Amino acid sequence: MKVFKRILTSIFALFIIAIITLFIWKPYLVRVLQYRTPDANTYKIFPQAIVHKSDSPFHFIRTEKSRTDLDTLHVFDAKNQYISFNDYFKNGAINAFLVIRNDTVIYERYQNGYSDSTLTTIFSGAKSIISIIIGKALENGDIKSIDDKVTNYIPELKANSAYQQITIKNLLDMKSGLAFQDALGGITKAFFSDEAKYFYTHDMKAELMNVKLLNKPGTFWQYKSIDPILLAWVLERATGKSTATFFEENIWKNLGTEYNASFGLDRKNGLANTASRFQVAAIDFAKIGRLFLNKGKFNGKQILSEHWINQSTNIGSEKPASAKGWQKSAHHFLWWIPQEGNNGDYAAEGMLGQRLYIDPKTNTIIVQFANRGSGDYPYRKISRYLAGLPFAYPKR
Repeated sequence: MKVFKRILTSIFALFIIAIITLFIWKPYLVRVLQYRTPDANTYKIFPQAIVHKSDSPFHFIRTEKSRTDLDTLHVFDAKNQYISFNDYFKNGAINAFLVIRNDTVIYERYQNGYSDSTLTTIFSGAKSIISIIIGKALENGDIKSIDDKVTNYIPELKANSAYQQITIKNLLDMKSGLAFQDALGGITKAFFSDEAKYFYTHDMKAELMNVKLLNKPGTFWQYKSIDPILLAWVLERATGKSTATFFEENIWKNLGTEYNASFGLDRKNGLANTASRFQVAAIDFAKIGRLFLNKGKFNGKQILSEHWINQSTNIGSEKPASAKGWQKSAHHFLWWIPQEGNNGDYAAEGMLGQRLYIDPKTNTIIVQFANRGSGDYPYRKISRYLAGLPFAYPKR
């Protein structure tokens, strides 16, 4: 019996040593274990790079009374249930839902202490933000061409042969070919996933230096975090400025923003996580939508190239690499662009139901912040309904 106890004690001691060794080898795993799946407030554990608000805020028009008829409009959710928007809002634990049309707030609803000024993380909506920033750097001449190789801007990546042929466009298309393990497939796989690693690591650059090439660049689409994070590294090398500073000076302060935004960094003075950690207030997120509806102009001044907006939100003759949902949304230049039906709309989308929806046909902007979201794609029906236009879901 004593021998058996000694064996168990030894096994337990070895297990503890293995765990300690694992956390020393991969210290970010402590954060993964502690915080697990991030929520809208997890960004607070990271250092923040502040993006300062405009000196001259722009205010959307607010009517004396918000519309309430939207509450009874029926939409589909992710379970294929046809429910009222009121139930859609409750079931999705939606914290903020803001509808703006023709520069007028026509519907807004909040819960859980949220308002139009509550700062929240938009997760993968950050990918669309870095796409905007890259477009501005290209317009400014800091980046010469999206066909440039990444190693032109980050020469130390030449030490890894995986980066030899990767271009900026490959990163915008999420066709870098770099290996990336998502968080799907159970607790253990999620714990050791690249998704968790890049969200919680203290040193994204060190991790990026060791990535392997899985597919020839430009040939295979895979939704992943490392491509937009690499774009932030390219941007900072090309401009000599942090992502937050460049965005603030060239875009954010020029939109009439009312509140500061922020990028989460991997460590103090580190790299911005442009895949999943951009924080913004709903009313200011809508101003990104307004910029796109106005083809890059604010108060008559061209803030962002109209050509870049058109290039980003139109897939053209290119064969879609993805087809998400009934609207068959293609992922293009880090935006989601529906290809089905009477389309023309597009969106920035983040997990747990973070959305910026833009519909040029009805001049409508919708911002949604949520704790989980109800899924499907009700935004087109909502925008067309509020504009008095017909809409019909495809048969299911």
